[in-house]
Amino acid sequence: MNAHLKQIHPLSWTIIIGTIFGRTAISMSIPFLSIYLIRSMGATPAETGIVVAVSSLIGVFASFNGGYISDVIGRKKVLFIAIFGWVLVFVGFAFANKIWIFFIMNALNGLCRATFEPTSRALLADITPKESKLLVFNLRYAAINIGVVIGPLLGLQVGASDSNSVFLIAAVVYACYGICLVVQFWRYHELGQASTGNEQRLSIGGALKATSGNRTFMLVLIGMIFCVLGYGHFDSTLAQYMEMSPRIEEGVKWFSYLISLNAVVVLAVQYPLVRLAARFAPALPIIAGNLFTGASLIFFGMSDTLPFLMICVVIFTVGEVLVFTATDVLVDRIAEPELRGAYFGMFGFNNLGMVLAPLLGGFLLQGLGVASSQLIFALLGLATFAGVPFLYLAHRSMLKLEQARTEREGQAVSS
Repeated sequence: MNAHLKQIHPLSWTIIIGTIFGRTAISMSIPFLSIYLIRSMGATPAETGIVVAVSSLIGVFASFNGGYISDVIGRKKVLFIAIFGWVLVFVGFAFANKIWIFFIMNALNGLCRATFEPTSRALLADITPKESKLLVFNLRYAAINIGVVIGPLLGLQVGASDSNSVFLIAAVVYACYGICLVVQFWRYHELGQASTGNEQRLSIGGALKATSGNRTFMLVLIGMIFCVLGYGHFDSTLAQYMEMSPRIEEGVKWFSYLISLNAVVVLAVQYPLVRLAARFAPALPIIAGNLFTGASLIFFGMSDTLPFLMICVVIFTVGEVLVFTATDVLVDRIAEPELRGAYFGMFGFNNLGMVLAPLLGGFLLQGLGVASSQLIFALLGLATFAGVPFLYLAHRSMLKLEQARTEREGQAVSS
């Protein structure tokens, strides 16, 4: 472990530590957006679902371009554009006074995330030795959840569900994060640059064809869309349900507790679950995680007390960890090195699940009514389970690929 830690580049540490502060800022503001729009702006559940969904919708179509562009012009330029663009977006959130302005700001929020996330993951893969990549990606995932532990509690204290001034705090945090990246890239100016001497680089159409033509990758991607669909209901449908349900008197406070509990459980179970999952073929833990997530959604619809909701969050979080801890390593394993950014960008299409989650949940809540919570969450859980067949086919496909690879290596040695 210590040897691997010493191999982590200082720029990687900047991204990991910056992720803690960045996710703290996001988690003290964005998860409360649904509640703020309903409570302070008078938005309907359907309108709220559309505003929340647009961020992920933009991400679906922008993430591939962001990852591909980082392959072409370099990681550094894309990271700078995204992170300082985020500063302007949070300032816009702070001064928004119309629902349509929140819609535009959240669309731009999705654009920044869709370019920053695949590019930062591709950069981590670029500068990290192969034997340390699992550690680095899991440190990044842990950093996300440390931020998610702190953020909602801070958001509750500053009244994020009633005031949009919290977005100014997020803007300052991201400005500081951006300045730290500028300093680190100045120290290590050779990193994050566009590669040179590659006259045969694929066009964006060629890169899209290369990634979409990888059958194993596409099966994983489709399966992950359903996993993310289930995961996306936590910040959207569950938040609206807890705000609207007459059986839950302190929905905002309880929801902030559940967000923090989710992150605490991630930090507690991540390491043992990663060690356990490492014993199995990569797709199997994702299948198990999908089943845990779908089951937790069904249980959420039966819950109206804080202890029961907390048990549901624990089940949900185990599913989350099983699904997300290995995906970055899995994509890096599938990707061709010269198209790493494009593969990470293409994988952003799993955010289609995040688009569908608030839309599906919002329209079900409005159409069936919050009194039908058991039916609504049962339907959401069943929709999540639809990812299992695709993930199982991906598992079978990966076994065949690895078997063929082993046979080729054996033939090369014998010859």
